[in-house]
Amino acid sequence: MTPRADTARSAGAQAGPGRPRAYDEAEVLMAALEVFRRQGFEATSLDDLTGAMGISRSSLYAAFGSKQDVLLAALRTYSAKALAALRDIAAADRAGAVPAMLTALANPSGGPHGCLLVNCITELAPQNEEVADLGRRHLEAIERMVADSLGPDGSPVALDRARALTALAIGTLTLRKSGLPAGQIEAALVQGIAALVPPSPRSS
Repeated sequence: MTPRADTARSAGAQAGPGRPRAYDEAEVLMAALEVFRRQGFEATSLDDLTGAMGISRSSLYAAFGSKQDVLLAALRTYSAKALAALRDIAAADRAGAVPAMLTALANPSGGPHGCLLVNCITELAPQNEEVADLGRRHLEAIERMVADSLGPDGSPVALDRARALTALAIGTLTLRKSGLPAGQIEAALVQGIAALVPPSPRSS
């Protein structure tokens, strides 16, 4: 068990009825999502969750509800953080926003585990409409950001291109999980972006 989990468990134990929660909700939800990523939803027990999150069963039930509710809360938190990071990337370099956002999504050097959110969606969305809906909304938000960075017109063509670019970045996660070297993933991403993003008038 990590020191963070010990601290959260201790703080949670000290919080009696009517007292505010003494643990960082975002941190314990990310710990839960890591367990779901590693073990899968069905194989994850409540003991697995409470051990990773550093809270008691009663605190888990009071704060989040069921195991399904923990998963959904964790995915929402992860989605919000990921989208905020992409907005910061886009704002920092408007001219290079598209390749920068896609590289952040693909994270070629991120190792074989892939994206926590995408892994959970892949496992559960076919049988779980709430997870599927969350995944759709997350991807649509990314597509809108990419489309806005491609140009201000908001045309269907721009949205289609943004969807294709998002699919390219998400698809490279499969390459990561298969163990393809980071350099080859980066090269594939560069080639895909070059094929899908038209040159600006200044560079033509």
